[in-house]
Amino acid sequence: MNILFAGTPKTSSKILEYLQSDQDNNIVGVLTQPDKPGKRGNKLVESSVSMLARKAGLNVIKPTDLNDGSFKEKISLLDVDFLIVIAYGKLLPSWLLNISKIMSINIHFSLLPKYRGASPIQSSLLSGDKETGISFMQMSDELDSGDIISSFIAEIDSKDNKVTLEKKLTDLCIKNISKNLTDVYDKKISLLKQDNTSASYCKKISKDDALTNFDDMAVNIINKFRAFYKWPGLSFIYNGTKIKIHEILLSNEQSNNSPGSIERIDKSGIYFNTRDLMIVITHLQFPNKNKISSADAFNSYKDFFK
Repeated sequence: MNILFAGTPKTSSKILEYLQSDQDNNIVGVLTQPDKPGKRGNKLVESSVSMLARKAGLNVIKPTDLNDGSFKEKISLLDVDFLIVIAYGKLLPSWLLNISKIMSINIHFSLLPKYRGASPIQSSLLSGDKETGISFMQMSDELDSGDIISSFIAEIDSKDNKVTLEKKLTDLCIKNISKNLTDVYDKKISLLKQDNTSASYCKKISKDDALTNFDDMAVNIINKFRAFYKWPGLSFIYNGTKIKIHEILLSNEQSNNSPGSIERIDKSGIYFNTRDLMIVITHLQFPNKNKISSADAFNSYKDFFK
């Protein structure tokens, strides 16, 4: 099967790596986002998909304009059975969706039509869902609205965060992608139309989402930490200082004072009041400082948190 693959982040690269390892597949091209400036300096950094594809000697294409004539010409020269899209980062134009001889397939990390859009994993965690999954979908012009080929459920553990849940869903995708492609190739599928009346949408996560306050239910704050784990992280303002949370726990103790106030600080953690239960911050980081434990905070920042 000749595959044109489109994806950008590390998750996509894991699935590309698996597809390439299958001798039944021939990766005729890899579409990914152009190199972008890194966090430090102006040095350009390639995407995870670009790095993997380049090292594997694959045909890497990084278009800045998906409707550019030279890009269209490059794609038209490829013999494509399947276009496989996993977190490419942009909506693909109709002409590109129609390039495949068999089907253009998007793999979305939610049980569609729930959480169409850019942040399905974070959205499931923010909502406190107990399960989510992946959807193999025939691509259409509208965002994540194509007919469903198949879907697979994954349970969300209370300790799951964005990183662990993403890995769980990536593994689920790798487990099922080959059979799905074979079934489509052999015409052994029945497409299921999405119920648009049940559709929900999720936005792209930004750095601004990292800032929180404690005037909320405790479980919502915990879920924000889980959803924004690693990036963009979760921070709060105290005494005019922005402090990043690295580890947080839900207490069984009821809050006694106004949300955002500190009930107590000891070596086990900093106990903040919320709208209902207390939350306990056990590891944190001040600006331009290293991550510290609550025991370190108790010894070094006790006066700051008074």
